[in-house]
Amino acid sequence: MKLSVLKPFSLALAIMFVAFSFGQADFQGKAYYQTKTTMDMSQFGGGNRQVSPEQMKRWQERMKSFLEKEYTLVFNKEESIYKEEERLEAQGSGGGFGGFSSSFTGGPKYKNVKEKEVLQDQEFFGKKFLIKDELKNLEWKMGTETKQIGQYTVFKATATKPVNGFDWRSMRRRGNNDRDKKAENDSTEAKKSGDPMDEVEIPKTIEVTAWYTPQIPINQGPDDYWGLPGLILEVNADRTTILCTKIVMNPSEKDNIDKPSKGEVVTQEEYTKITTQKMEEMRENWRGRGRGGRRN
Repeated sequence: MKLSVLKPFSLALAIMFVAFSFGQADFQGKAYYQTKTTMDMSQFGGGNRQVSPEQMKRWQERMKSFLEKEYTLVFNKEESIYKEEERLEAQGSGGGFGGFSSSFTGGPKYKNVKEKEVLQDQEFFGKKFLIKDELKNLEWKMGTETKQIGQYTVFKATATKPVNGFDWRSMRRRGNNDRDKKAENDSTEAKKSGDPMDEVEIPKTIEVTAWYTPQIPINQGPDDYWGLPGLILEVNADRTTILCTKIVMNPSEKDNIDKPSKGEVVTQEEYTKITTQKMEEMRENWRGRGRGGRRN
């Protein structure tokens, strides 16, 4: 990576220039992000059948709207709201996994860094939940490496992040890092059970790299990420990249930063338990149908 040459005086001058704006009582900013998750669809071919290139291409097209999204982060000195930009789906696109995908896509996420509070709307198989919990920070390791994102100088920080529940963004085939006898055995077990999820695993932790800018000295960032001495403009978390494409400081028309309020109130731990139990029920039902089919 080509590193930018940091000019301390210029950076300090820029920070002093924007400090006045941040000191205003009604200060607000809006950052636009693009997210992309890479997924090797060939590894989920089902183990017991071959997928043609044409079918794989159709899968990838249908998955695009699920794997590539746009978000906005509206923030002030203490609060932020992170939500997906609405867009029309092309007819027949299926919205990724169709209705199934909405069960794993969260609604607006509110963070209050002063009160250490996080709230998020979440729908899971038609039921609405409101996840309310303590805002937990990652144990960031501060680096010295820098680069440019647009007009901003950003600094590198890294952390290890626990994965909560069924996070599809880190889903991978078992033995994917050891494509030999183990992967073959896993596919054989999936055939026996009739459950393709037997081929899938989700790691307990993932490695995260964040790039933040002290030119916007706000303790905020997209999605779950915050806790650095500057707005986070880029995140690389396992197979997902979140990149800021535009920032508007003190827009003439300000957005409301409202707390989500609809749905059954649960903690993150309670929600993870609910979703895990539901997925296990679905797997048992799938296995039952598979066993019934083999007996006929």
